[in-house]
Amino acid sequence: MWTTMWAFFSRRLRMWLILAVGAPILGLLLGKVGDLVEARRGPNNVSKVLHTGRRWLQRNAKGPLAARTAADPAGPRDAGTPAR
Repeated sequence: MWTTMWAFFSRRLRMWLILAVGAPILGLLLGKVGDLVEARRGPNNVSKVLHTGRRWLQRNAKGPLAARTAADPAGPRDAGTPAR
């Protein structure tokens, strides 16, 4: 049933769903596995690769589950916008 439901979504909507939901969840899982490996065996190449994959996915994820960056405390990034 679920496989036939995907056929009704446009290609663009399917890609957005994968990036908005799948990528952040995969990034979270990579981070958790990397933390477990690092806790058990210390920092090593496997944990570094897992953490790098998590950071890459968090940077490239879109949508409601994407990692949000904190606001810049120095002010707005646009030089034309007046500071408050």
